[in-house]
Amino acid sequence: MLGFRVLADSGAISMWVPHYSDLAQPVYLMIADALEQDIGNGRLAPGDRLPTLKDLAESLQVTPGTIGRAYDEAAKRGLVVGEVGRGTFVLQQRPARAPAPTASLRPAPPKHESGQIDLSIIKPNDAHMADWLRRAITELASSPDLDQVLDYVTDGGHATHKQAGASWIQRWLPDARAQQVVLTSGAQHGLLVAISSLSKSDDVILCESLCYPGIISLAHSMGRRLRGVAMDEHGLIPEALRAACQEHRPSLLVCVTTHQNPTNSVMPHARREAIAQIAREFDLFIVDDDIYGFLEPAPDYKPLAAYAPERSVYLTSLSKSVLPALRIGYLYAPPQTLSRLSSMVRSSVWMPSPLMAQLASNLINSGMADQLVREQQEEAAARQLMAQEILGRYKIRSQPNSFHIWLELPEPWTSDEFANLARNNGVTVVSGSQFLPERTPASCGVRIALMTPSRAELSFALTKLASLLDSSEPRLFY
Repeated sequence: MLGFRVLADSGAISMWVPHYSDLAQPVYLMIADALEQDIGNGRLAPGDRLPTLKDLAESLQVTPGTIGRAYDEAAKRGLVVGEVGRGTFVLQQRPARAPAPTASLRPAPPKHESGQIDLSIIKPNDAHMADWLRRAITELASSPDLDQVLDYVTDGGHATHKQAGASWIQRWLPDARAQQVVLTSGAQHGLLVAISSLSKSDDVILCESLCYPGIISLAHSMGRRLRGVAMDEHGLIPEALRAACQEHRPSLLVCVTTHQNPTNSVMPHARREAIAQIAREFDLFIVDDDIYGFLEPAPDYKPLAAYAPERSVYLTSLSKSVLPALRIGYLYAPPQTLSRLSSMVRSSVWMPSPLMAQLASNLINSGMADQLVREQQEEAAARQLMAQEILGRYKIRSQPNSFHIWLELPEPWTSDEFANLARNNGVTVVSGSQFLPERTPASCGVRIALMTPSRAELSFALTKLASLLDSSEPRLFY
């Protein structure tokens, strides 16, 4: 066990002096255990401010990232809360140590400099990412691979980077070949490349009636006419797609069939087969935007592109599954489209960063990507349970380990009204009106991302949203 001598200084804990007697577990866990012990025996009082990451790291001769992991682990146990610009503090009431990620936390109001808890961006939880990235960059700097990633590269990326991309894609498309992989600078760039390569100005592009706003902005900026296709709880409706094809004669369908953004729908296999058949019937090309496919159990999962490989461009990336700053995406495309896609990559960015692509390849080839994905899935599952506990009496669309929920608002709420009210009360969510590809009646829902804040912050923010929904006179909160 790791014990600490506590030196108090005006309510702040200025230094811990460790003593190691059991090295069987990681240092960050020993630090978190010692913190829990010190709170339990009264050496740390509610409201005490802990040392900064830098100060404690220097005292213990470890990295600041290790201290960050320790503090995050303590926050998961409900022991502390971080306040941006002020530090990390012992919570007023210490609940029993959570035996599993499903345990709820007492809401602890954080104090952010901006006054907002941001639940607007879907991204992985970054609690442990700095540690990994620091090690990965250090290893790359001393690796013989460094020389090959310091120069220009064409033809869709280095062969070794394409092979790593194919290895990643093979989790969902087992027969994926490296020769059919095109590297992009993230998923958004991949969408730009696919839409601009597979359609032309004034073409009609189809998408879901509620769709990712990035598709909307890309289509409009490139002069495409975007049309929404009706959805239900299982995603895009095949009969509505057929009707849209008959009416508009579109060139392209951009579709998110798994953990759809924003509604969280997962399309059944039979519906995927039906959509593939309709695409063949109307000579429709498909962009299978599968950036959330990693959240589904691999043995049971087949992406839309598996049903119509000859007319599908499959898109995935590492920015949602691992780290937002890892701006590498992978397009897997039929041979007849590869020259157009590679040409558009050169026209738009010349080349994705080979340095970033090497980091991504190392992550995939070492197996670390799979480990990080499992950690994200586990964290997402715990946060979904928290959302169900706090907002479950309302109609929410979720998946067991999704990064977000879709909250359908009760009457008389509108999406914009509730999003504005939430922002005025310190919580940022996304109004359903932001997901409309056409000027149709406003959606009565908001998207709530779950992975960005600490668990204590998330519990506090969701509780605040529930209190707004519960109010009989919501306008009094303005």
